[in-house]
Order: sequence, then structure tokens, then C-alpha cells
Amino acid sequence: MLEAHHFPGPLLVELANEFISAVREGSLVNGKSLELLPIILTALATKKENLAYGKGVLSGEECKKQLINILCSGRWDQQYVIQLTSMFKDVPLTAEEVEFVVEKALSMFSKMNLQEIPPLVYQLLVLSSKGSRKSVLEGIIAFFSALDKQHNEEQTGDELLDVVTVPSGELRHVEGTIILHIVFAIKLDYELGRELLKHLKAGQQGDSNNNLSPFSIALLLSVTRIQRFQDQVLDLLKTSVVKSFKDLQLLQGSKFLQNLVPHRSYVSTMILEVVKNSVHSWDHVTQGLVELGFILMDSYGPKKVLDGKTIETSPSLSRMPNQHACKLGANILLETFKIHEMIRQEILEQVLNRVVTRASSPISHFLDLLSNIVMYAPLVLQSCSSKVTEAFDYLSFLPLQTVQRLLKAVQPLLKVSMSMRDSLILVLRKAMFANQLDARKSAVAGFLLLLKNFKVLGSLSSSQCSQSLSFSQVHVDVHSHYNSVANETFCLEIMDSLRRCLSQQADVRLMLYEGFYDVLRRNSQLANSIMQTLLSQLKQFYEPKPDLLPPLKLEACILTQGDKISLQEPLDYLLCCIQHCLAWYKNTVIPLQQEEEEEEEEEAFYQALDDILESITNRMIKSELEDFELDKSADFSQSTSIGIKNNICAFLVMGVCEVLIEYNFSISNFSKNKFEDILSLFMCYKKLSDILNEKAGKAKTKMANKTNDSLLSMKFVSSLLTVLFRDSIQSHQESLSVLRSSSEFMRYAVNIALQKVQQLKETGHVSGPDGQNPDKIFQNLCDITRVLLWRYTSIPTSVEESGKKEKGKSISLLCLEGLQKIFSAVQQFYQPKIQQFLRALDVTDKEGEEREDADVSVTQRTAFQIRQFQRSLLNLLSSQEEDFNSKEALLLVTVLTSLSKLLEPSSPQFVQMLSWTSKICKENSREDALFCKSLMNLLFSLHVLYKSPVILLRDLSQDIHGHLGDIDQDVEVEKTNHFAIVNLRTAAPTICLLVLSQAEKVLEEVDWLITKLKGQVSQETVSEEASSQTTLPNQPVEKAIVMQLGTLLTFFHELVQTALPSGSCVDTLLKDLCKMYTTLTALVRYYLQVCQSSGGIPKNMEKLVKLSGSHLTPVCYSFISYVQNKSKSLNYTGEKKEKPATVVTAMVNLMQHMKLSTSRDFKIKGNILDMVLREDGEDENEEGTASEHGEQNKEPAKKKRKK
Repeated sequence: MLEAHHFPGPLLVELANEFISAVREGSLVNGKSLELLPIILTALATKKENLAYGKGVLSGEECKKQLINILCSGRWDQQYVIQLTSMFKDVPLTAEEVEFVVEKALSMFSKMNLQEIPPLVYQLLVLSSKGSRKSVLEGIIAFFSALDKQHNEEQTGDELLDVVTVPSGELRHVEGTIILHIVFAIKLDYELGRELLKHLKAGQQGDSNNNLSPFSIALLLSVTRIQRFQDQVLDLLKTSVVKSFKDLQLLQGSKFLQNLVPHRSYVSTMILEVVKNSVHSWDHVTQGLVELGFILMDSYGPKKVLDGKTIETSPSLSRMPNQHACKLGANILLETFKIHEMIRQEILEQVLNRVVTRASSPISHFLDLLSNIVMYAPLVLQSCSSKVTEAFDYLSFLPLQTVQRLLKAVQPLLKVSMSMRDSLILVLRKAMFANQLDARKSAVAGFLLLLKNFKVLGSLSSSQCSQSLSFSQVHVDVHSHYNSVANETFCLEIMDSLRRCLSQQADVRLMLYEGFYDVLRRNSQLANSIMQTLLSQLKQFYEPKPDLLPPLKLEACILTQGDKISLQEPLDYLLCCIQHCLAWYKNTVIPLQQEEEEEEEEEAFYQALDDILESITNRMIKSELEDFELDKSADFSQSTSIGIKNNICAFLVMGVCEVLIEYNFSISNFSKNKFEDILSLFMCYKKLSDILNEKAGKAKTKMANKTNDSLLSMKFVSSLLTVLFRDSIQSHQESLSVLRSSSEFMRYAVNIALQKVQQLKETGHVSGPDGQNPDKIFQNLCDITRVLLWRYTSIPTSVEESGKKEKGKSISLLCLEGLQKIFSAVQQFYQPKIQQFLRALDVTDKEGEEREDADVSVTQRTAFQIRQFQRSLLNLLSSQEEDFNSKEALLLVTVLTSLSKLLEPSSPQFVQMLSWTSKICKENSREDALFCKSLMNLLFSLHVLYKSPVILLRDLSQDIHGHLGDIDQDVEVEKTNHFAIVNLRTAAPTICLLVLSQAEKVLEEVDWLITKLKGQVSQETVSEEASSQTTLPNQPVEKAIVMQLGTLLTFFHELVQTALPSGSCVDTLLKDLCKMYTTLTALVRYYLQVCQSSGGIPKNMEKLVKLSGSHLTPVCYSFISYVQNKSKSLNYTGEKKEKPATVVTAMVNLMQHMKLSTSRDFKIKGNILDMVLREDGEDENEEGTASEHGEQNKEPAKKKRKK
């Protein structure tokens, strides 16, 4: 066959036909002979003379094309597909011929065994160097995406399938091989890589999920190994992820969109599926996954805000796309870490690097990831212990919060690696004597953590003293007996180190006092050591003589260095720590000791401490403020050293009073005398607090700081509120009447509860014992809420306030404020426990009902609570305007808003809530702008989840127009009064700005839909008759868009004729009008793109454009004149001039579908002309604009709709 090119043309044609018919009839024996066909076709292509072929005469080249066409349109036997495809690489082909071959080979995929596809793909990729790269890639991706989808459906489907499905592992191995083939081909032919990116980016235009599937994402991640494409690919995936989350956010917030856009899988789910699939030795994907994970975490982690606080990722914000993207990054890394051993060290190293080097920016997300990694496999990580040890060297340079969270995260490792523990202790000991205060605080934090987690033999089990850390020990507790013995020496050594801290700054001591209680509960064998330390510390500041007043040496707590005065010993916190440790010891250890009858001398400490606290209480009650030199005549100014000293002393005394109140309550056993003591202590606290408030006067700086942190524990606050408001046991009543007689004390108790909840909202935990334990906080929250709810609903504010006029808020109002804060905190931090929370509020719940009660849904429970607050709001609204308590009304609406988020939007309870809110807005007129704003916000937030709010907007715009009057003073506007809440006081700016921001959201949704439609059109490069059919599925969407814009048009038509006050209302209206015209233009462009083949623009679209020309544009001009006359300045002109210009593009483009009017005249207005001349002729084209609209704009100012 080497001489084939010498064969005469007709013979070559005949030979080729022989081969082709053999292929089509399936009569090939083994396909060896196919190696000759390329030689024949190549030789044929070189023949210049005309050859008789069929009935006509063709050149050699055309003959070859015809033969290839016949070969590709015939049947190929499955076993020869690969050879046939491979054969074409040796034939010179035109682009059209390559397309024939590629299409044929791709169509064979579905007929072949899975194992045969990789070699075929390889041949296709080789062939793609001749052209049709796009088709090859599209075909491969489409086939495997469909296969994946089908495979997932088969795995999740319940019905028994007749066909035997491909085992998952086999499919993934085949996909992995194909991805390797493609990446190899891209390395050799960069054009292929560019084509891949172009193809996947194109699918992004309208909808990020169009072209992405687990297969294409895995392919992209493998391509990141090619330096040239790495950044582009990661960028593409990053934007896809965020776009996908933004779409999800938009969909979740709008029933209108949910009805039009079917629910589908999201990019995030696909990426996690890739991680799961990569277990089938897809090592080529792992590097890309790790890079993507870190990019998402770096780009979208919590950001710093101005006042130095960081915005942490909390569930309330997690609806935001950025938080979702960051969380996805962490999930990718965690799951990859679990599956791929070889990449573990790198992930750990990168996380630790970020923790250490980014001290100034928030890194909580990396610390959470580290904690999850360590908890997953502490033993595996022993091999990477050097990395962790390295990180320890930087501890003294890191912020305290980072150190605490880092050590908490690696704590399980310390239990399995002695060397790591030893190196940590060395670092902490060094830090203990560092110059920086922060380093010393870090050392204390580290030592306390070690004490908490290394149990001494004989300590109580952690079930008796569970703490939020204990779950991290589930995975690891090796050699526990040996550890317990060794731990004792170890813990006592640490206690020695910590005692030295008691001579350091107040901040360091404070940390110790706050940490000892937790240590004691986790490691009860250290009780003696801890209590003795505390006792000897207290003795330094305690006056032992029983008749000396005051009982504490406050002077010794203050450090004077020259002019500088500072707190040396936080005595209040020391007493607080003693009180909690003592209470815990009495409740847990003593009962056990009594059973075992242990030796007596240990008891001495506890008796001594009890006696001291008793003595301090008695003497504090007898002491007057003069004894502390803190009476009204004392100097409390912040500018003198005496003033600063007095301030510090006052806060210490107030703190001590609070600690003693809690101590006496804990030992009172409802004794009347103890309750009288508590009240006396409170009066001391109150007097000081009043003096400080009075003295601080306007500059309330110091006081404000202090009230942020009461020394009462949350558990105590909840117990106190419960007995004050809910205790009805007969024998307790007499003694409780002592506390109940003081409304000041009751108000104080509620105020502290509010303070604790506020602290929880801001920081995620509260001060005091168990303040870091989410379960205990949740329990206390439930108890507090139950009491506040009962108090508010059973004694309404109106009843309470009519009784006695006192300064400050009434207790009922404080209870309501507390409820409002609690409902938002629970949704922020305890989303999964909402059901439990609502059940706890149901006072009627009895143990026996628990079982059937479990079936009651969150929506039903929420609806029950909502009804209570609705009744309260109706009672308020029934009062006269002058008696209207706007603070309470505002709080009630906030509570209702917060609770309504828990209702399932498809439930009848939700619809009921919506119609109730709507009724309130329709029937009640109140002039309080804040109340009106929050009520309307509630109405809109409910309405968008039920249906689109455009009709509501139209009605409101008519009401606003009616109240504010027309821009043309001669026109009298008929008042519509759809909503009574719209009145002269609230119409502008309050409601006007609200409806405009809602209209802006509607336009955003419409824009999103148009972009989606455009994306689909650009992808549908299909024949004319096909394209006319493909537009059908979009009809509901198109119709909905036109309806939305039509109603918005009438909304703007009303507002543009309204005499709005200058300022924000006018500015926002103009901005939104520009958006409206931009959206109209975009829609027109879409129709021009789509309708060239499908026979014109739909009628409703023509009506919409007509309406914009006749109804909106003319009144826009009148509105511009009105604003200019009103402001007599030119600062608005630029912005307004662009509006009509935009609509013209729409109008002019549409003229091809509409009959042009013959009337071309327009009216020149003197004032506008004058203004335009002053614009230095900048705006000539706009004058043309006015003329374009002439046919519908003869006399815009008079064009008014009389209603």
C-alpha cells in the first residue's frame, strides 16, 4: 500500500467504498484492515482530476468528504469504534469533516461499555488538535454529567430498577481516567484549556448551575495543576460558589421567584460531592480542592469592622452568601482531610500558619476548622506534632482570645502526646515572666486549660460536672490510670506556677479567679489546693476583728504609682470565685464525704471561708458609705487622682454587695432574716449606683462600662426571677414579701437578666460560672424567658404604670425588652434547639403530656406565642393617641417580627399572621414614625414570602399621593385610604422610602430573571424552528416579568406626580426611576435578541412599552420641572436627564415593531430651555430625546390622571 498514491482515482474510490460498506454491514473480521483506509483516503485527497462518483463528477477532495460523510452516517460496530476514531488522525481533514467524525464518536458513548470510553476519549482528544475542540469537550462533559445525575437518581430512588446499575466505584475510576486524559491533552494543547474555560464561563452568564456538574468541577480542579490556568480556574469556581449562594439568598427571600424558578442542586453540593468521589484515587483533584478551600476561607471569612470588634460567623448572619462560602471552604478542607492521608500535613500546616501569622485579623473560622480536624483524628495527627509544637513558640505574641481558642482546639492532642504537652508547658512558663501583659494572661489561660483537662485520680466524673470542653475527650483517653497518677504531680506543679500570678496585675489575677471555678468542677481533687490559695489571698484584704467596720481593706486593693492610680486586686472577683467554689463544694463534695466520713481537718478551710463571708455580710450591712469614704460629698471626677480612686472603690463595694447578695440567697433556705440582709445589701449597692450616676452626670462613661458586667451568675438571676415572680409555695410567701416589697429590687433583677442576654448577643457567652457552656446558658435562658413572659402577659404595662409613677421603665416594659432580646439571641445561637425552647415556654406542659406534645410543630408553638403578643399590641392600639406607648409598641412589633421568622411560609398560621398585620396597617393610624416603619417592614417581610408585593406597593403609592397632594397644585387628588397607617405625618419620608426600597428589590428580582433568560438564549444556538419551541418554557417567566414591570409602572406613575418633600425621597425616587428604565431597556434587548426568529414581540410587551411612553415618561418631565422649580438649583439635572435617554433606546429599538406616529411636535418650556442653555450645551442629545417622545408628550404638565 506504500504505492497507494499512484493508484488511479476510480480504484481508490472503489477501495474506499469496499471498506465503508464492510464497516456499515459489520462484516469486518478483526479491524486490522482499517489501517489501510486512511492511506486510501489521503491518496484520494491528492487527486486533482474529476472522478465519477455516484451520478455526478467530483474532485478527489470532494470525494473524500462524501465518503467520510457516508461512513459517519452509517452504523458502527461497537468493537470498532475506537479503531475507526483513531484512524481519522492520519487523514487530512477539514473543520467540517472533523465535526462529522466527532459527532459520530460522541453519539457512540451511550452504546459502549463504560470501560471502553476512556480509550475513545483519548482518541477524540488526539483528533481535537485538528479542530472541534469545543464539541469534544462539550460532548464529554455533557455525557458524564448526565451519567452522574442518572447514577445519583438510581441510588436515591426507591423503586427497583430493571437495569443493573454501574457500581459507583467503577464509574468514578473511569471518570478519573478521563479527567487525566483531558488534563494531559491540555498540557500539550493550551487551546483546549482555553476552550474548556470559555465553555464553562459561557454557561455562567445566566445561571451558574448551567454547565457545572460534579464531573466538570472535578475536571476544573485537576486543571489547576497546570500553572497557566490555575488562577483562572480557581477564580471561576470562587465566583460560581458565591453567585450560587447569592441566587439561593434571592430565592429564599421571594415567593415570586420560587414559583418561577425550579429548585435545583447548588454548586456547593456538587463540590462536596467531588470531595466524596475523590476517595476513588482521584489524587489529581486533591490539590485543587485544598487550594479552593483556602481561597474561600481567606476571601469570605469574618471581616474586621471599625470599632475593632469582628463580625464573626453566626447563624443569624449565615444566610449571607459570604458566610456560606467561608463555611463551604472549611467543609471542603475538613472532608478532604478525612479522606486523603497524604494531604493532611499540608492542610494542618496551612491552618496553623494562618492562625499564627494573622493575629490582627479575625481567624475564628480557621480555629474552628483546626478544632474539627483535631477532634476527627488526634492519634493520626501525632505524626504532625512538630508543626503544632512550632506554633506554640508564637503563643506569647498572639492575642489572648486566639491563644485560648488555639489551645482548646489542640487539647485532645496534648492527651496523647507527652512531648507536645511538655513543650507547651515550657512555652507557658516562659510566657509567665514575659514583659507583655498579654503574654502573661496567655500563660494563665493555658495553665487553667491544662488543669481543667488533666484529671487527677479520684476526681468526680465529668457527668457530675460536664463542661463544654468534655466532648473533645470522647475520642481519646489512653492509659487513663497511669495518666491520673502522673497528672496529680503535674497539676500541683501548675498550681505552684499559678500562685505566683497572684502577685501580678489585676488583669492576670482576674483571669485566675474566673478560671478556678471551672478547674474545680472538672478536677475536684484539686479543691484543697485551690481553696487554700483563695483563702490565703482573701486574708490579705480581710479585717479579722469582728467589730471593725468596714470589713475589707479597700486601700490595699489599689496601687498608686506617682500620679497613676490603678486597681491592684479585683477583690469583688476574688469573693465571687470563693462564693461559687464554696457553693459547688457544699453541693457536690460534702455530701459524698459525709457518706465516706473523711478526715475532719479538710473541713476547716470551708468552715473558715463560710465564717468570713458571714462576717463580711453582717459588717457590710452595718457599714455606712462614710465608712468607705464614699458618701455624696466624695469626689468622683475622672480628672483627679482622688476621684479615680473613689470610683475604683465604689465599683469594688458594689461588686462585693452583688457577690454577697448571691451568697446569702444560696444559703438562705427562704429565711426571712437572710432576705432582709439581701435587701440591705441591695440598698447599699443602690445608693452607690445612684451617687455614681448623679456624679457622672452627662459624661456617663465609667458607669456605662461597669453596668455591662454584673457579678451575679446567670443561674442565680434565673432562680431569683423565678422566686420573685412565680413562687407560690405557702411557706415561702412571708419571707419573699420582703424582697417583693421593693420594686427597685425587682427592677434590678430584671435589668441584670437583660444585661446577661445582651452580653450573650454580643459575645456568644456570658460572664460568670458556666458562662462558656452553651447548654447551661440555654437552660437558664428558657427559665428566664418563661418568667418574663408570664410577668409581661399577666401584668400589662398599662395596669402597672397607672398604679404608680416612678422614674425609669416599668417592670413589664423591661420584661418585654428582655423577651425581644432573648428571641433574637435564641435564633442567633440556638437555631437547632428552637423546638425545645418553645416547649419550655409552654407553662401548661406536664410530664405526662410530653409524648403527644412532641408532635406539635414549631409553627404551631410559635403561633401560640404570637397570639399573646398580638393581643397586647391590639390593646395598645385601642388607647388614645396621647396615651399610646410607642416604646412598648415598637418592642412588640420587633418581637412579632422575630417570632414570625419561625413560621413555615406555606402554613395557614403564616397566612393568618400576614392578614392580621395587613389589617392592623389598614385600620390603625399612628403618627409615630418608628412604630410605623417597623410595622410596615413586618408587613413587607411577610408579604414577599407569600407573593410579590407589587399590588401592595401600587395601593400604598396611591395613598401617599392622596395625602401629600399633586405636583400640580391645580389638580385635586382623590384620597384612596387603602392603608390608614399612611397619614400626613408618616407618608414621607417614612413610608415613601420604605416602598421605594421594596420597589428596588422587585426590580432586582426582575433583573435577575432577565439575566437568566438572556443566558439561556445565548446558549441556545439552534435552528430556527427549534428555537421557536425552546422559548416556550420561558413564557411564564416572561409574562411574570411584564406583569411586575407593568404594576411597578403604575406605582412610579403615582409617586412621580406626588408633591414629595425635597431630600432623600426625591433622590431615591430618581435613582429608582433610572433603575426602572434600565430594566425596561434590558427587557427590550432580550426580546429583540429572542424574537427575530419567533415572529415578533408579544402583545403584552408592546403594551408595556406603550404604557411607559404614555404614562410614565411625560410625568417624569413634569416631575423634573417640579423639583427644579422647588430647589432652584441645578444639582439634580445630571441625574434626571439620563432617564428619558434610556427609555428612548427602548422606544427607538421597538419602533420596528410599532407604527410611528405622524405627530412630531413638542412644547418648549421657558424654564427648561433657560436651564439647558446654562448647561453649556452639554446636553444637546437630551433635547433630541425630548423630540423623540414628542408624539406622546405634547403637554406633559397637564397630563394628569384624575382619580
